Amino acid sequence: MPFLNIQRDGSIVTVTMDQPETRNALTGNTAVQEFVQLCDDVRKDTGIKVLILTASGAVFSSGGNVKDMRRFFDDALLPDVIREEYRQGIQRIPRALMELDVPVICAVNGPAVGAGLDLACMCDIRICSETATFAESFVRVGIVPGDGGAWLLPRAVGMAKASEMAFTGEAIDARDALACGLVSRVVPTEQLLRTARALAAKIAANPGAVMRMTKRLLREGERGTLDSVLELSAACQAIAHKTADHREAVTAFIEKRTPRFY
Repeated sequence: MPFLNIQRDGSIVTVTMDQPETRNALTGNTAVQEFVQLCDDVRKDTGIKVLILTASGAVFSSGGNVKDMRRFFDDALLPDVIREEYRQGIQRIPRALMELDVPVICAVNGPAVGAGLDLACMCDIRICSETATFAESFVRVGIVPGDGGAWLLPRAVGMAKASEMAFTGEAIDARDALACGLVSRVVPTEQLLRTARALAAKIAANPGAVMRMTKRLLREGERGTLDSVLELSAACQAIAHKTADHREAVTAFIEKRTPRFY
């Protein structure tokens, strides 16, 4: 069975991790390949404006499959082989998601543990249910964040909070996640997808091409200098001024009507 259940409603795509029997683990299955293929497909389809990522069952994602980790006990499996497995395996997910120009809303329905938390941090906007919890728990099973969590989590919550979570491995609840900025909203469980879809609809009402460039500028702003971001902004703005959507937006503003974007 596929790991991802993908449904499209106009310009909004809802992606559901759908292996609740494994607590939506990201290893030991086809999750990596499916995420990479999804991002490739979405990147090529200019009709898609927003992606919603959520999960079925009571758990968002347990991250790596801990039972599968026993195979690393084999002395014949050398460190350089394991390193390459990470490079060609789970590390392909953050590379794919971080290069995706379409805004991604993560609707966390339950515990997000280890790589599951890091997966949520790869998204642009995170909202969660009241039952959600978050744990950077790698240290508790004697490993480090191998999927980019050391880069992702500090950018979501700040270095001090990220260090506390990574060094203790303890989980925080939805209220604490809201307080530290890990999520922007906490809603009752039954309202989670409804809230995510309403937010997606607000985003999708805007011009798609400009939205993609805006996300690219925000991503560049995380790692670039002011000069590099200004230069890229000037280039993107030159393109934006020549789009049909910009012409329609300005015309609609002057005519005092709702713009019609395509």
